[in-house]
Amino acid sequence: MSETTAATDPGPLTAARASRGVLAPGPLLRLEGLALLATAVVVYGQLDASWWLFAGLLLVPDVGLAGYLAGPRVGAATYNLTHTVVLPLALGAWALAAGTSTALAVAVIWLAHLGMDRAVGYGLKYRTAAADTHLQRVA
Repeated sequence: MSETTAATDPGPLTAARASRGVLAPGPLLRLEGLALLATAVVVYGQLDASWWLFAGLLLVPDVGLAGYLAGPRVGAATYNLTHTVVLPLALGAWALAAGTSTALAVAVIWLAHLGMDRAVGYGLKYRTAAADTHLQRVA
């Protein structure tokens, strides 16, 4: 391969090159987070629930950060438990089946929090450090 070809050849598709652009995984995951937040806010508006409740509970899932007082392994576990969509979706399904509007409102607020976190780049944590998240590894 000549020097001219080597200088213009982009080379193999590396993870760094593949992650550039709007359609790369990192930006798409943040866009999904924004969509989840927006949808949760619209749904919450349809519930006719108190916006004071929304404001008061929006940051409650961050109590999962308290686990970091016991170290990164426990902290990652507690944070991830409160920051995965599985629990709020289960709560929402139960609330719909039981006809419990307050539990449904809490589930939607919880989903809004998760969407907000993902939109600004906060992801699920690895045991290595609080700053080591799944969104950083795909960004």
